[in-house]
Amino acid sequence: MDYEVPKHGISVSAFVMNEKEEVLLVKTHWRSYTWEMPGGNVEVGEPLDKAVSREFLEETGITIRPIGITGVYYNATKHVLSVVFKAEYVSGEIKIQPEEIKEAKYIKITEDNIDEYITRPQQKSRTLDAMNSKYFIPYETWEVNPNYNLLSRLYND
Repeated sequence: MDYEVPKHGISVSAFVMNEKEEVLLVKTHWRSYTWEMPGGNVEVGEPLDKAVSREFLEETGITIRPIGITGVYYNATKHVLSVVFKAEYVSGEIKIQPEEIKEAKYIKITEDNIDEYITRPQQKSRTLDAMNSKYFIPYETWEVNPNYNLLSRLYND
């Protein structure tokens, strides 16, 4: 039997709250029936923490600082690994990319009202996990050329 090199996509998203404990969520044109955390696909060779910051900025106009990973999820049908970060607001005002994003706003999400906003079950579980996380999964980015060089590390302080 011949070995086939696995091909998986990687996506990232971020859970960001404002001072009122509202979560910044978006509606895309192709999934306008539900709200979800901003994010998107990781580009080849792109560190995950950089990818989530880039995607969040592109979709919302908001600059964030990832502080940790709250969950890792896998879509076995589409072969996509999804990594959810908790992040802090750094700067900016909401300004959407109208070609991709239909709407973006801060919403007060609770376990009691989440079904009113987030209708996709995998997005609901990811959001609840991020809301309830107290500890983060460590994340590191390394380069090897020829020595090992730590580029970034996220972990609980």
